[in-house]
Amino acid sequence: MLDRKNLIRVIKITDNDFYIGNAKNIHGRSAYICRDEKCFVRCKKIKGFEHSFKSNSASKIYKELENEFKKIL
Repeated sequence: MLDRKNLIRVIKITDNDFYIGNAKNIHGRSAYICRDEKCFVRCKKIKGFEHSFKSNSASKIYKELENEFKKIL
């Protein structure tokens, strides 16, 4: 099992509003993704956030995560 410190937290605040980061004071439904580009590609391919959040508006999340991975790599 991975440690939460090594994961990126994605929080669904409202239907169309998401927060990406590890803030502990923001509440809402959350999902985690590892800090590996392979995890991101697989998550996008299988529509992981659409399933986790039961929403079709996850394209915004993928764009923001893509920018996040560019900073990391």
